[in-house]
Parts: sequence; C-alpha cells; structure tokens
Amino acid sequence: MDVAVVVPLKDFSRAKLRLRSDEQLDATALAEQLARGVVVASRPRTVVVVTEDPGIVDFATKENVEVLLSSATDLNGAVQFAYATLTERFDALYVVHGDLRFPEGLGTFEPPAPVTLYADHRHDGTNVLVLPTGLDFHFAYGPGSLRRHVLEAERLGLNYEVVRESSWAFDVDEPGDLKSP
Repeated sequence: MDVAVVVPLKDFSRAKLRLRSDEQLDATALAEQLARGVVVASRPRTVVVVTEDPGIVDFATKENVEVLLSSATDLNGAVQFAYATLTERFDALYVVHGDLRFPEGLGTFEPPAPVTLYADHRHDGTNVLVLPTGLDFHFAYGPGSLRRHVLEAERLGLNYEVVRESSWAFDVDEPGDLKSP
C-alpha cells in the first residue's frame, strides 16, 4: 500500500501560542525542533508538509520533503486540501501533528486498522490519524477532535480503532507538556 505522512505546519514564529506565555521558552525554535523531529521520524515514508507559509516551504525544502502550498490558514482547511490533493497518488494518508514529543517510529509502524486514531494524552485530540484516501471524510481538528473524528468515521460506516496509549500521545501545546510524561 502506498502511503504518505502529511504534516501540517504553520509559520514557526506564530506557532505554539500557549507556549509563548512562558518567557523562558523559545517557542519559535521549539516549534521548528519538534517539526523536524516528526519529519525525520516519518522516514522512509513519503513525507508531505502542507502549509500556507513560504518560510515553512523553505524548511520543508531543506528537509528534502514534498510541500503542498495551501491557501487555507487553518488546520482543518490545510488537511482537507492535502487529502483532496493527494488522494489520487496514495492509498492512505497518515496525518501527523508536527509537535509530537516522541515521534519515533512514524516511518515504519503498521496501523491496527485502516482507520486508526491515535489520541493525545488527554484523550481529547487526534495526534495521528490514519485514513484511506478517496473518502468524503471531513476533518475536525481542535478541542474534542478525537470524538468528532470518531463520529465522522461512524458517519461513513468505517471500521476504526482508537489507540489511547502510545508514545505519540504527547504533543506540546502548553509549558507543562514539556515535562516528563
């Protein structure tokens, strides 16, 4: 099966707004470091960064990954654009947040089901979403996305599995997320 890892990214200097409340953190550098870790860990699979930002295009080019330049400025719009654009080229997409603390294994894992949702450590968000292409799937990232993505899979009559405990459960949104799990 031909799959791609899709990593939606926004301008590092505007990313991680909640982290910027901690003046001791360089949130811009941290956002770039986390994104690089996800990109590297996603190899040898094809990695596609989707963004609206020319600076991220430069980052992706330096990392030797494919780039989709989207006009969408929100996460759902960017991922929906990538899904529609890549559906002819790939059998499945693995949508991965670019802020995972422990991204190791993204490039080699085999999901337990064709539709697999990897929850964040709060069991509220969707940090990794494995999905076949060619569906009328509507992405619903943001608070409560795990529940909304499950409802979307059910709406389409898809068999799915939710993985609530994984190393990918730890994304970095707030200063406390940088402490050991």
